[in-house]
Amino acid sequence: MPISIGENWGTLMDFSFSDEQTLLQDSIERFIQNDYPFAARQKVIKQDPGFNPALWAQFAELGWLGVPFSEADGGFGGSAVDTMIVMEQFGKGLVVEPFLATVVLAGGALKAAGNQAQKDTYLAGIIDGSTQAALAFVEPQARYNLADLTTTAQPSGDGWVLNGYKAVVLNGPAADFFVVSARTSGDQRDRDGVSLFIVAADSEGLSRRDYPTVDAFRAAEVSFDNVQLGRDALLGAAGDGIAALEQVIDEGILAVGAEAVGAMEVLYKDTVEYCKTREQFGQPIGKFQVLQHRMVDMFMEHEQSKSLLYMAAMRMDEGYGDQARKAASALKVQVGKSGRFVGQGAVQLHGGMGMTDELNVGHYFKRLTTIDTLFGNVDFHLKRFGSL
Repeated sequence: MPISIGENWGTLMDFSFSDEQTLLQDSIERFIQNDYPFAARQKVIKQDPGFNPALWAQFAELGWLGVPFSEADGGFGGSAVDTMIVMEQFGKGLVVEPFLATVVLAGGALKAAGNQAQKDTYLAGIIDGSTQAALAFVEPQARYNLADLTTTAQPSGDGWVLNGYKAVVLNGPAADFFVVSARTSGDQRDRDGVSLFIVAADSEGLSRRDYPTVDAFRAAEVSFDNVQLGRDALLGAAGDGIAALEQVIDEGILAVGAEAVGAMEVLYKDTVEYCKTREQFGQPIGKFQVLQHRMVDMFMEHEQSKSLLYMAAMRMDEGYGDQARKAASALKVQVGKSGRFVGQGAVQLHGGMGMTDELNVGHYFKRLTTIDTLFGNVDFHLKRFGSL
């Protein structure tokens, strides 16, 4: 139903889902409940490639990998709200399959900056599940500044020569190709002069160091040593890549914000159920008023995050601009603070069990902690929100 969210953000927004969106939500929710048990996930993350390829193929068959892409590109023409629905349910199941890295980030860059030939070549493989991809944009010195680049691409004959280094490339170990940000002109921190390139993972001069992350995903450090690229490797116009990159990262913020909201819901609900059964001094600890207050606070943090998530998704669907960027930063700040509060509360109320690998609580908390640092932490987005 329409809900007022204040004059600074507009008067009314309709938060109700369409019939198609409700079906999408229900189908993923059933999949998580019936086909994605925590024990099976724990076995998968200990083996290469760190996710289940059979489930990834199933995601493709169900059409989930095509949700964000237009029908002209072979997708389903979904909106930001549709992607939000997918990621919120994935957050509830702690899904480790690389939807964020392949579909939202790398696929988003192709969607935003690629020409039709590039989309035809690369998006089809992403949508049908046969291709893995990664967005390589993080550099150690940048501190969340997307334009702060030491990776360079210089013209060479009919193409380019790429040199540099990228850190924390999500899904880097499994990627068949990378979308790489590099400087083609200007000084290190100039907004102008940033370009995006498609780089095959087996390119000569490309090297990787793969590693697992604390939240059970996989990432890589990727180095480029005189990697030769063809003219068709460039996405969009040379030097104009920063706008597309910023949009993709804000879409990534929306995605991990939805994932965080899903994870927080599971944490507070599981904590409430545990406190109903865990007894101390002859009665369930859920009867202690101080613990009831803590659980209410956890619920409120989740609800505040969910409200900002819905608003950010609808701002993104209205068109990418200052209002969408502002909403993305507001969401990132909220899920960063709320995720920490809910995660800490869940671990504390579960006692020593909350710290064990056998219980899912600590794994949700690890994922929420990682999400806080992805694409800019609370301090960074507070400053960006103020500047907007």
